[in-house]
Amino acid sequence: MKRIYMDNGATTRVTEPVFEAMKPYFCEIYGNPSSAHNFGYVSRHAIDAAREQVAKAINADVNEIYFTGCGTESDNWAVRGAAYENVKKGRHIITTAIEHHAILHTCAQLEKEGFEVTYLPVDEYGFVTPEQLDAAIRPDTTLVSIMTANNEIGTIEPIAELAAVCKKHGVLFHTDAVQAIGSVKIDVKAMGIDMLSMSGHKFHAPKGIGVLYIRKGVRLQQFMNGGAQERNRRAGTENLASIVGIGKAIEIATANIDAHNAQLSAIRDHMIERILKEIPYSRLNGHPTTRLPGNVNVCFRFIEGESLLMLLDAKGIAGSSGSACTSGSLDPSHVLLAIGLPHEIAHGSLRLSLSEENTMEEADYVVDALVEIVSRLRSMSPLYDDFLKENK
Repeated sequence: MKRIYMDNGATTRVTEPVFEAMKPYFCEIYGNPSSAHNFGYVSRHAIDAAREQVAKAINADVNEIYFTGCGTESDNWAVRGAAYENVKKGRHIITTAIEHHAILHTCAQLEKEGFEVTYLPVDEYGFVTPEQLDAAIRPDTTLVSIMTANNEIGTIEPIAELAAVCKKHGVLFHTDAVQAIGSVKIDVKAMGIDMLSMSGHKFHAPKGIGVLYIRKGVRLQQFMNGGAQERNRRAGTENLASIVGIGKAIEIATANIDAHNAQLSAIRDHMIERILKEIPYSRLNGHPTTRLPGNVNVCFRFIEGESLLMLLDAKGIAGSSGSACTSGSLDPSHVLLAIGLPHEIAHGSLRLSLSEENTMEEADYVVDALVEIVSRLRSMSPLYDDFLKENK
């Protein structure tokens, strides 16, 4: 049986070059970077080098890069830190209805603490417009947080234009770029981004390492208290090997971004074309072209996504029905509901997320399997049978 991994939106494999870069920092170079001796200095130098790699990849200054434990921590720090720091100016925050739960749940908690949050609606493709944002900003707005690319449907938002609206009003702009690194070219200076979150395991670094970019001059309350690490802004002994890993991984991901995007887009478009042509009553979710190069998100009427995933897994194919962070939920995706899908269609969703390690041969194998599995599941569906009878 083939084994095909198409769940790279959930996590990616640590590649050999990244692993090789990390290896010395487990058993050979292990000093605490804060220690005042040679063991510590060598470790500190490795962190400094990784910080330079991350900064270069997004055109930031080195002292604007802060290492965290994951993208969720980075999101929490950006939103909470900005909200608490600017509470005297106002308690109004703006985000969108399709953000990752790291943003949505943080905003919900802040609402319990007396903050007011506006959740901007999106159109059928998942877009939010600069005009919407401009109309929503108030004198007491202190922060806007809008993701660069949606983790489920892959739609890429007009970040530079949205950030420009915030700059006009003097409001901080944060973007969750967890799914975008390595697929979307990001220049924080040119795009006017104040804060940006990323997570290493989405672009072939290990799990448990993230970054928060904080533009020089932006003040945030501390999120982790303790020691003086990360220039007194994020306490905790640094995850040395993983920091080295994320530096190497982002260097590779951004150096080859054009070739990476061309390869993935070709496979993505081939899969989408075949699925929509060969499987009736299927639909593509997200924008057909302004989307992540490796994202295929489709819905199939009259079937349940969980059954589809189980049968795909039996054929050695790994996919997902949405965000891995909500895989235990029986509720349909909040993203699919936000773009206007009814519950019964949203329940039949499938996300296939590619990496440069996937091939066109694998893509055809997966689509062939989907054609067979969807047909099989529908043959057992009384709803599909009734639908066919009604539409003869």
